[in-house]
Amino acid sequence: MNVRTRSSAIIGTICLVASLALSSASADESAAPPKVPPKAPSKVAAVALEHVATAKNPSAGAAGPGGTVWIAERAGTVRVLDSRGLGAPVLDITKETTVDGERGLLGIAFDKRFAYFYISYTNLEGTSTVDEFAVRNGKIQKNTRRTVLTQTQPYANHNGGDIKVGPDGYLYIAFGDGGSGGDPHDYGQNLDTLLGKILRIDPRGAKPYAIPADNPFAGDPNAKDEIWAYGLRNPWRFSFDAGTGDMLIGDVGQSDWEEIDWAPASSKGGENYGWSEMEGTHPFRGGTEPANHVPPVHEYGRNGLGCSVTGGFVYRGKAIPALKGQYLFSDYCDGTVRALQMKDGKVTGESDLGVSGGEVISFVQDGCGELYVLDIGGAIHRIDPA
Repeated sequence: MNVRTRSSAIIGTICLVASLALSSASADESAAPPKVPPKAPSKVAAVALEHVATAKNPSAGAAGPGGTVWIAERAGTVRVLDSRGLGAPVLDITKETTVDGERGLLGIAFDKRFAYFYISYTNLEGTSTVDEFAVRNGKIQKNTRRTVLTQTQPYANHNGGDIKVGPDGYLYIAFGDGGSGGDPHDYGQNLDTLLGKILRIDPRGAKPYAIPADNPFAGDPNAKDEIWAYGLRNPWRFSFDAGTGDMLIGDVGQSDWEEIDWAPASSKGGENYGWSEMEGTHPFRGGTEPANHVPPVHEYGRNGLGCSVTGGFVYRGKAIPALKGQYLFSDYCDGTVRALQMKDGKVTGESDLGVSGGEVISFVQDGCGELYVLDIGGAIHRIDPA
C-alpha cells in the first residue's frame, strides 16, 4: 500500500491540492461466481495516497465554497476540510439519525452557486430524508432548513442515500431497493415506488420540489414522476463526469456480481439497469432479462476479496495527467483503488492503481477535480502523484 502522511497544512486554499461498518453488501451469499475474463490492462498511473485528515466514520463528501471540501460523518455531523485541516462540526443532526444497520448521514451536496446545501440521511424511524439549507458567505443558515423529500424504508439496509446536483442543475437522489435480500417486493422493476431508483427533481422550482418537465415518466399515471432511472439494487455512490456530463453508478450486488452502470450526458433518462431480474449481466435466481435492460459497462465477481462496490469519479484533475479521463472506484471489503479507461461508453482497459484506502466508503471530488478517498474507519486520503 503506497500511503504517505504529511501535515494537512500543505493543502492549498484554492483547491485542496498542493498548487459502515456501513457495509452495503448483500444480505446473503452463494457459491463463488465464475471468473470474469480480465480486460486488457491500461497504462497504470503512478499514484500515492496522502493522508490529510482523520474524521469519525466519514461517509460522504462534496466540494464546498472557497476551495474547501465538506465531509459528512455517518453519525450526523458535517465538517469542513481546508488549509487548516478538518474543522469543528458546522452542522450536527446526531440526535435525528442513527447508525443502526446501514443508516445515518449518507450524502451531502451543494448547488452550483454554493447557495444551497443538501443533506441525505435516515431519520430515527429509518425514513430516508433530504433536507435543504440556504448558504450565505460559505456558512449554513440553519434557520432556513426545510425537508425536500422523504421515502419510507421497509428495512434497515439498501438505503442508498447519495445525492448530487447534476450538470443541468437538478438534484439527483439514489435510493436502494428497500433492503432485506433479493428485492422481496420487486421494487427495482416497479415504477410505482421511488425505491431502487435514481430520482431527478428541481428543489427550487416549487415547495417542496418540482418535477422537471422532461423527466422520462413525468405525467405517466403508472409511474412516479421523480424517477430518472430504475432497476437498481443499492446505488450507493454515483457521480457525473465533470468533463462530459456522463453519469456513472456503482450498484452494489446481491451475492455474485458488483456492477458499474453508465449513461451518456445525452440520455433522456428511463434506463432500466435490470435488478432484480438481473445481477450485472446475469439472470438473478432464474430471472428474465428485461427487453430494455441496459447492461453494466463493468462488472466483477466475488471470487476475490471484493464484496461491495464503491463508485467514484472520472478523474479531471491536473495533478496526475496520466489518470485523466479514467473512472476511479473501489470496494468496501477489498479497498484497492482501481481505474477504468472508457471510450464512448465502453471500457477499453482497467488497472489496479496499487494503493488501498482501507474500508473505502466513498470518494470525494474537490473543485479542481482532484479526488479524495474516505475510509469509514476515519482516514481521509487525497490521491496524489507518486
